[in-house]
Amino acid sequence: MSLNHDDSQDAPQPKAKGKIATRRVARSLAMQALYQWHMAGQSLNEIEAQFRVDNDFSGVDGAYFHELLNGVARKKTEVDQAIAPNLDRPLDELDPVELAILRLSTYELMQRIDVPYRVVINEGIELAKVYGATDGHKFVNGVLDKLAPSLRSAEVRNHKR
Repeated sequence: MSLNHDDSQDAPQPKAKGKIATRRVARSLAMQALYQWHMAGQSLNEIEAQFRVDNDFSGVDGAYFHELLNGVARKKTEVDQAIAPNLDRPLDELDPVELAILRLSTYELMQRIDVPYRVVINEGIELAKVYGATDGHKFVNGVLDKLAPSLRSAEVRNHKR
């Protein structure tokens, strides 16, 4: 499933090499799976199984994909509560693609302290550039920039020195 607005056919996933690249592909697939979960209401197990069958996982950090998909779903209320104060509109009025990206990125900020906050923000922006609306990446950037200091205060403070 491709959410790229510029291409109506499924976009092939790039071949990944190395931890960074395999995680990037895992994020992309997890975001698409979260979008599908939000829109279709399918069970996570069904969605994950479908994604593993429909996509070449040889270049994907499968464990990271699993963690992101299931972690966001498990912590959805907490993630949404973190996002909401940083929005200019209610959560249910967000574009579903941007919501999936924000949920994924917020989960990473909250739970994956091993991933630098700047990497999380950049990855969210890149996903929004590929899958989001025309200026969706600017919106995602703005929300994540506001969110990072509250979730990673020491890291953000140390970076600004």
